[in-house]
Amino acid sequence: MGLLDNVPVPMKKRMAFLEELDRRHRSGDVPPDVRLRQVPPDTGKFLACMAMMAPAGTYLEIGTSGGYSALWISVACRELGRKLITFEVLPKKIELARETFRVAGVDDVVDLVPGDALLHLQAYKDVSFCFLDAEKECYAECYDKIVPNMVQRGILVADNVLSHKEILKEMVDDALSDQRVYAMVLPIGSGLLLCVRR
Repeated sequence: MGLLDNVPVPMKKRMAFLEELDRRHRSGDVPPDVRLRQVPPDTGKFLACMAMMAPAGTYLEIGTSGGYSALWISVACRELGRKLITFEVLPKKIELARETFRVAGVDDVVDLVPGDALLHLQAYKDVSFCFLDAEKECYAECYDKIVPNMVQRGILVADNVLSHKEILKEMVDDALSDQRVYAMVLPIGSGLLLCVRR
């Protein structure tokens, strides 16, 4: 059975809408607070698979954008009876994401928190899944706050580690040598850092 076989039609339609919107944004001159910069479908499918395999605990996403990646993660949340907490700082993206979750019918399994995730991360214990896709300059600080609060076999995925290799090199190297996790870089989409808590 394919990953999308049980996905409701409204969610599929919203995914297609966001994919087209992202294509238009990438080809035009759109202000940074509007441009989605969302993950490609293959990355979304990978996130859904990883979220499906994560142990019980808290699911986090840092960087909601228009809600596209959260939709993929919500497929696993719905299946497993879990909830995703996602953070976004930009008002226009918050508005778009709220519409996404309402139209797709997932606002019961996705909780959007407006504001800087770094101000909230310490409050979340027993983190079993986290997708990190925010401003690259804050990756290392997010990683340092998340990993100590992860459950054993908890999963952390960070996006853009190949497309932003120079900016993220130190953070990725630190993760690859971090004895608290099993870590590797995967050539999916813009490059994913996959970490599993030991």
